[in-house]
Amino acid sequence: MLKTDRAFGLVPRPAGAHAHFLQQWRPVAPPDAVARTAAERRLDMLTKPRGALGRLEPLVARICAIQGTLSPAISQPVAIVFAADHGVADRGVSAYPRAVTAQMVGNFLAGGAAINVLARLHGLDLWIVDAGVDGACASHPRLLDLKLRGGTHDFVGQAAMSVEECHECLARGRRALETAAAPGCNTVILGEMGIGNTAASALLTHAITGEPLAHCVGRGTGLDDAGLARKRSVLEAALARRAPPSDPIQLLAEFGGFEIAMLAGAVLGAAARRMLIMIDGFTVTVAAALAARIDPGVLDYCVFAHCSAEHAHRTLLEHLGAEPLLDVGMRLGEGTGAAMALALVRDSLGLFSDMATFAGAGVSDRDS
Repeated sequence: MLKTDRAFGLVPRPAGAHAHFLQQWRPVAPPDAVARTAAERRLDMLTKPRGALGRLEPLVARICAIQGTLSPAISQPVAIVFAADHGVADRGVSAYPRAVTAQMVGNFLAGGAAINVLARLHGLDLWIVDAGVDGACASHPRLLDLKLRGGTHDFVGQAAMSVEECHECLARGRRALETAAAPGCNTVILGEMGIGNTAASALLTHAITGEPLAHCVGRGTGLDDAGLARKRSVLEAALARRAPPSDPIQLLAEFGGFEIAMLAGAVLGAAARRMLIMIDGFTVTVAAALAARIDPGVLDYCVFAHCSAEHAHRTLLEHLGAEPLLDVGMRLGEGTGAAMALALVRDSLGLFSDMATFAGAGVSDRDS
């Protein structure tokens, strides 16, 4: 079960400086409790020992509640990958240069990345968002150009973006969701690409969870020991400049990325539309946690697909009270873990819908 109370740092939507901005966001309504209860009752009637499907049973009941039906289905799923660059990447916090972000966007558009393979296998409608790539991306019918500028500022010296830019990113993230999700689409997979974004995510995780910064910093794309030490030193310098604000939008503005802010906006928009939201790895989970700081109701619509090999991801999932569906040591990003987990979700819904009940199959249950 997901925990959405104040003890886990999830607070009601802020007032004050952001109140006018947040008026445009429709508060997230809770899932259908009646459908959830009915689904739990049906799960107990299926020809299996009660609880035999483990954590898949509450997952199915939650999806029934999200969709408000006892005939749940994954309909026209869409995958959206948000890509952007980070100014702090120039300080060597990644094993790869920031030019790789634009190069990987080209790979996505050419159909050669891992998420492209999974999109073809699982029938996903794949979209790529230029949320702030440092360089021009080739025109493509599946590319949404929503960039404010070519990457954030280096947050060691100044805020990554202004509060106004953060507001705009949240709005553009929702716009990306509304553009990519065709009528009838009820499921979205969220992914990211951005050299340096695990550095931003580490700082944000430190702020969200209160865990020591050293426990939140990982190897990202494969840093060696010297690179990891350099990454920690850079992030300590950023904290020396500015202590993390408690306000989620100010926190995003100080240490976030354009893709992280747009992901948070997409989470808010998808939850308002009562969509099932498949959350990928570390950085997307950070965005979901920040969206939940703005509106705690979004977590009811999020399925956390897998636990990344980036060790702070496990810390963040535990802070949210979330149990990932998969734990296979992946750390690729792009929405790949969420795409793989979607197959498990589909299998679970198929079992719920197509298995016989004890009464229908003429099988005695334990209460007979």
